[in-house]
Amino acid sequence: MKIFSALYEWTLKWAEHKLAPKILAILSFAESVFFPIPPDVLLAPMVLAKPKKAWSYATITTIASVFGGMAGYALGYYMFEPWIQPLITEWGKQATFDQAVLWFNDWGVWVVFIAGFSPVPYKVFTVSAGFLQMAFLPFLIVSAIGRGMRFFLVAGLIHYGGERMEKSLRKWVDVLGWIVVGLIVILYFILR
Repeated sequence: MKIFSALYEWTLKWAEHKLAPKILAILSFAESVFFPIPPDVLLAPMVLAKPKKAWSYATITTIASVFGGMAGYALGYYMFEPWIQPLITEWGKQATFDQAVLWFNDWGVWVVFIAGFSPVPYKVFTVSAGFLQMAFLPFLIVSAIGRGMRFFLVAGLIHYGGERMEKSLRKWVDVLGWIVVGLIVILYFILR
């Protein structure tokens, strides 16, 4: 089924739109607080569409994501009891949240760095950092470094891979899409 090819073409067209950088910033901010889709899915096609703006797009993504992380931290710090805890309970994510707290106890600030750089849900750790009243400046620094490394790496790979990478991606997009779906399903069953 070629569902991802059509989605890929649509995303490439959207990536050239004049509002794309603003949408990228909004998506990056939202993903750091609550939204499930990572900004990489828009960052990569935007860099493919306009390679000369790769570093600009990576900067937008990083800054907006760090501001979103700050909002997640504030939510955890000030609004955990009235807003966040009921959502965690309602969505059945208490075990996931408890695991994040354990990781904070074991690894401290490095958990935020790992979550910022890796595909682990960064939003869980921004809210957890606020709830645990982690020192804000270290949180901010490791968030900026982790998120920046991730988004500049994505932009750099796409920028330097250029047309060759785009052709390969176009050829394998459906296979990669189904692999990602499979990984998400596996992670869902592991983390529930």
